Amino acid sequence: MSRKRFDNFNCSIAKSLNQVGDWWTLLIVREAFFGVSSFSGFQKNLGIAKNILTDRLDKLVADEVFEKDICADDSRRYEYALTDKGRALFPVLVALMQWGDKWSGGEPPVNLRDKKTGKKIQKLKVMSKDGAPLKMDDVTVSPGSGADMSIHTRLKPK
Repeated sequence: MSRKRFDNFNCSIAKSLNQVGDWWTLLIVREAFFGVSSFSGFQKNLGIAKNILTDRLDKLVADEVFEKDICADDSRRYEYALTDKGRALFPVLVALMQWGDKWSGGEPPVNLRDKKTGKKIQKLKVMSKDGAPLKMDDVTVSPGSGADMSIHTRLKPK
């Protein structure tokens, strides 16, 4: 079953989901954050079928989330590394992890700690330009520079 694409949506979330929105992709990226770089490492840790993993890694390389290089130890194998674009997903994964820790029940399976201090990282917060924490009700939405007419119409002040 093929999943819906959001190519015609004028929405940054929809465009992001086109690249990283299927079930396995963010788990593959998570494994890369945890230090995995080999196909066999991703496959072992995730228990994902090889054909699905191949498809996802190829797509992530094509979308420039990963780069693929020949393994220094074995020229028949490849290593995968996150690009700057891929590393920019770090706060997305942290937000999903923290949300899951709070709302999925049970204790957190993983703790994220500052390498320098060993202390747990703080919860992510949406902040104002002045550094004050903001909640959803504190934020308003307005058309951005890439907005099409439908966005302008939907977000027109009432």
